[in-house]
Amino acid sequence: MGEFVRLETRDGIGTIRLERPPMNALNTQVQEELRAAAAAATTDPGVRAVIVYGGEKVFAAGADIKEMADMSYVDMADRAADLSSALGAISRIPKPVVAAITGYALGGGCELALACDWRVVAEDAKLGQPEIKLGIIPGAGGTQRLARLVGPARAKDLIMSGRMVDAQEALRIGLADRVAPAAEVYDTAVELVRPYLTGPVQALRAAKLAVDAGLDMDLNSGLAWESQLFAALFATDDRREGMAAFVAKRKPDFTGR
Repeated sequence: MGEFVRLETRDGIGTIRLERPPMNALNTQVQEELRAAAAAATTDPGVRAVIVYGGEKVFAAGADIKEMADMSYVDMADRAADLSSALGAISRIPKPVVAAITGYALGGGCELALACDWRVVAEDAKLGQPEIKLGIIPGAGGTQRLARLVGPARAKDLIMSGRMVDAQEALRIGLADRVAPAAEVYDTAVELVRPYLTGPVQALRAAKLAVDAGLDMDLNSGLAWESQLFAALFATDDRREGMAAFVAKRKPDFTGR
């Protein structure tokens, strides 16, 4: 698909693979290739779940600082929204998405992981938002997604100190969902999403939309949004199949329609 990012599909799983040695730095080209990969994963009916993977050695060790070093305020004012939306495209994939993290997920790499629904982290991995050490703050969702995930106090600690956390601390604070040996990270991510491969596609999509969009609403608005999505699923074949299977005490055969 791209020079540094490609989408590989196998057995219903689309793997968005980063390959920009040595550290998968997220320069402008990588950002836009991630956007394209997210669009392809979204529209491909053969992709039922997505794994974002940087390879066996590193997930992504941040943005390309050399590319940004000489940028002015005017330059970044033009680019910042595109940077955020490129990684945000991963979060908007309407399918289950898991980050398989080896090595480092720092700065933009951590923000890319935060854009996923879950994070599987290698035992020796390090995660963090070290932008403060460069005199800046996270600019691709880190301040917002991290706070929603681990709470504002912990997010401020990580962002304002710029410190890295290991896998066990990440698991304890909710930044990681599973920890595995480095050699087993990808396979663990596969096992995490495997139950969704034969699930009701429209209901899974609705569940993700309900939770993600609801976080940005007040409670009453979120409940109304949930009700709309809930009612809409009664127009799907999978809803009819699911309820018929329940009544007949058999396993449902979902078709994604």
